[in-house]
Amino acid sequence: MSEIRAEILLPTSDVRADLAFFTRTLGFRLDTIYPADDPRVVVVSGHGLRLRLDQDLKAPAGRLRLLTDDWARLAQGRAELTSPGGTVVQLDELNPPLVLPRTEHAFVVRRLADQAPWVIGRAGMMYRDLVPNRLGGAMIASHIRVPDGKVPDMVHFHKVGFQLIFCIKGWVDVLYEDQGGLRRLHAGDCFIQPPTIRHRVVESGDGIEVIEIGVPAEHVTEIDHAMTLPNAELNPDREWQGQRFVHNLGSTGRFAPFRIPGFEARDTTINANTKGVASVLVARPVGGASPWTRHHGDILFTFVMSGEMTLEGEGKDPYRLSPGDAFVIPPGMKTRYSAPSADLQLIEVSLPGQFQTEIV
Repeated sequence: MSEIRAEILLPTSDVRADLAFFTRTLGFRLDTIYPADDPRVVVVSGHGLRLRLDQDLKAPAGRLRLLTDDWARLAQGRAELTSPGGTVVQLDELNPPLVLPRTEHAFVVRRLADQAPWVIGRAGMMYRDLVPNRLGGAMIASHIRVPDGKVPDMVHFHKVGFQLIFCIKGWVDVLYEDQGGLRRLHAGDCFIQPPTIRHRVVESGDGIEVIEIGVPAEHVTEIDHAMTLPNAELNPDREWQGQRFVHNLGSTGRFAPFRIPGFEARDTTINANTKGVASVLVARPVGGASPWTRHHGDILFTFVMSGEMTLEGEGKDPYRLSPGDAFVIPPGMKTRYSAPSADLQLIEVSLPGQFQTEIV
């Protein structure tokens, strides 16, 4: 295949002054200049761009955005510069800090029977929103299906504070940075994807369904074109921003008393491996009536994986819940889990991982 180059065309009213600005101030390099006796076109390259500055081009002034960890020095503290020839250059941070919105607490119940729409998302997967208001942007919870079991995925990573993948049906194979070969997730298993860990979905079985929790709700996904997975490094104890990768197998979990009497739960080890950022438990009834309780955490999300129960809330009509339903309980609200079926299983996700539950 013959070589192809791409250039961004920018008009300029002063090609000589712009050449000095782009090379000396912004760090581009000169590639082409002509005609020699009276230059009217220069081509400069740098920072992943190739720019053609043309003094004869009739077009509106251009605008560029440069991302750097040292933009304040580059622009003498200004966030925007204008070249002598009229190009506006916006400067911003290359790796801005992750901003976690303040949680807007609300009582949310999302039932599968309500026919919430499925939408086509990344890599052709089908998404169903489990918390439509997203608690003011504090979190996103998605029920995800892969219609044909094939995901045209690339190596990528997410700039998040917390991310969970919990398989509720079928299986999926994923590759993770520094974790060796394929990791297969079966129903009842989960992954914790630490912030910025590179990964790629390889294949899934027909009928695969997962629950994905992300904090905050709006976060950036970036493709890593340079990394190939599996990579040569093997470092299962590596930390990404204080969190470790977790591949928890539901079949090996042990149950212990739950925070709500009348239930027991198995720990997925996510609280320990995120150093208290979040906890993920699978709870089930053990018999006997459960009392009214209120929690004093921040985010408490629950998904009904199997069976049925009635969710009672102070001042609310009771909800009879079944598989595929989800709910969020705000801190301080009195609730009760009643009339559970013997096969009830709940996935409970809390942020932070440890919080107080009060029996009322």
